[in-house]
Amino acid sequence: MKIAICPGSFDPVTLGHLDIINRARKVFDKTIVAVLVNPEKHTMFTVDERIELLKKCTAGMDDVEVVGFEGLLADYARERGVTAIVKGLRALSDFEYEFQQALTNKKLNPNLETMFLTTSSENMFLSSSIVKQIARFGGDISNFVPECILKDIKKRIYTGGGKSE
Repeated sequence: MKIAICPGSFDPVTLGHLDIINRARKVFDKTIVAVLVNPEKHTMFTVDERIELLKKCTAGMDDVEVVGFEGLLADYARERGVTAIVKGLRALSDFEYEFQQALTNKKLNPNLETMFLTTSSENMFLSSSIVKQIARFGGDISNFVPECILKDIKKRIYTGGGKSE
């Protein structure tokens, strides 16, 4: 079985994230969506909340598993039998960082490949940070996030801020 992992902070999940997850599903038998635990990062949603939001967004996708993880991605991938990391690239600026990460993960786990998927043109500008900024200023984010979590995001924005992990 070919298993991929799509790692990220997903704070919050965007339509761009879902696009990459769905495209990974076409290539792999199973896709693990892994929410990174980073205690130094100030997030809008806790890890558990982000996992729940992702589970809502991927409901009905039997070939997708949503998990949280802490530590090195290369080690976690080895433990789970993952053959590839799938990352979305929005622009050339993403490539430099992701390429460095891919080389590091390959050094740590020689059996692990990294696959880059270019973001769909309608999502090239989209990031979780931009979604949060638009929402904080009262803008309409309905074209940027899955409808099933729109109310969750608005509720968090309008009831006061982020959660530290």
